[in-house]
Amino acid sequence: MASKNRMGKGVSRRSVLKGVAAGGAALAMPAIISRSALASSGEIDIMMWSDYLPDSFREAFTKKTGIKINFTGIGSNDDILNKMKATNGQGFDLITPTMNRSPLWEPLGLVQPFDMKKIAIDKVNPAMAKAGETNWNFGGKGQMWIPHIWGTEGVAWRTDKFTPKGEFPSYGDVWDDANAGKTMGRGHSVMLGAGLALEHAGTWAPGTMWSAYETPEKLTEVWTKLTEYCISKKKNLKLLWNDADTQKNGLLNEGVIVGQTWDGPPLALKTAGEPVMYRAPVEGAMAWVDGLALPIGAKNIDQIYAFIEACYDPEMAGEAIKTHGYNSPVTGAEKFAGEVYAKNFGDAYPGDALAKLNPWPPEKPWYAEKRAEFVDKFKSA
Repeated sequence: MASKNRMGKGVSRRSVLKGVAAGGAALAMPAIISRSALASSGEIDIMMWSDYLPDSFREAFTKKTGIKINFTGIGSNDDILNKMKATNGQGFDLITPTMNRSPLWEPLGLVQPFDMKKIAIDKVNPAMAKAGETNWNFGGKGQMWIPHIWGTEGVAWRTDKFTPKGEFPSYGDVWDDANAGKTMGRGHSVMLGAGLALEHAGTWAPGTMWSAYETPEKLTEVWTKLTEYCISKKKNLKLLWNDADTQKNGLLNEGVIVGQTWDGPPLALKTAGEPVMYRAPVEGAMAWVDGLALPIGAKNIDQIYAFIEACYDPEMAGEAIKTHGYNSPVTGAEKFAGEVYAKNFGDAYPGDALAKLNPWPPEKPWYAEKRAEFVDKFKSA
């Protein structure tokens, strides 16, 4: 983040990275890439979130290293987990689970430790690196996750068709009868957003939604009434998304004027000159960190570490985030992301927005399973 782009209440981009962890143009491959990486050639099979690998990054990486990237795009953590379960950890060299999903992965035995001597982990935010070291060191066997991309889920809108009531939008705007048939969200998270909006409005007690993470009984209590509310308002949602392209298409072509979205897709549209804005809502944006993990069936070992080396180079990381609109944990990457990135970051998190971020809590296996039952009930209503 450019130094002139100041955040409210003394909250910096570096401090928000720490807080989250605790809970384009053709690219030029930097000279820092090692000789071993340049000599690797071959292929690497990566399963990653659909918009995390811009064409420019892949093309520059292949041109300089000779390594061909076979890319499988996904839109949810369930996609990653289900594919790995179905193949018993085979078929991919790198996958990209979200940091808070470690309780789901630990009992499965589908990932293995990295050789951390081959990774310049000191180039990334220390708190995020520590989270991988502690939360993803299953059975004391070694670190099985390293940070790659971080971002938030908040509210995006068409600036030519919608205006928030104040400086900040609300998750409740997605469910508002005034916007009926012109909104969108992702199943489980748009439902959680509805609950946070009810808390903010004083309809529900503060902390209600987070209490659902405590026990299966509490989840059932909270999500039963949440699902009833969301079903009563379901007609107001035009579409449910599950990937970046669906979010973009909703805002551009499907008549959506306001939606609960990731930060990257609407910011990419904004950068391209479309009448789109993204901002952390008054209730606080949901913050996440996606990483890289090594499946037990990984085959192309040299290519894996060459890819990580490129991802952890500040210039490569900066050019990538300039294109996809998310954020990098790599120290100094923002210096290579340009002034447009700096402006987008400031527009997305004005005032005390960074201080109000809500990191996604760790999800126990029982939580994900029981929540899915309520989400399915909502979707099928």
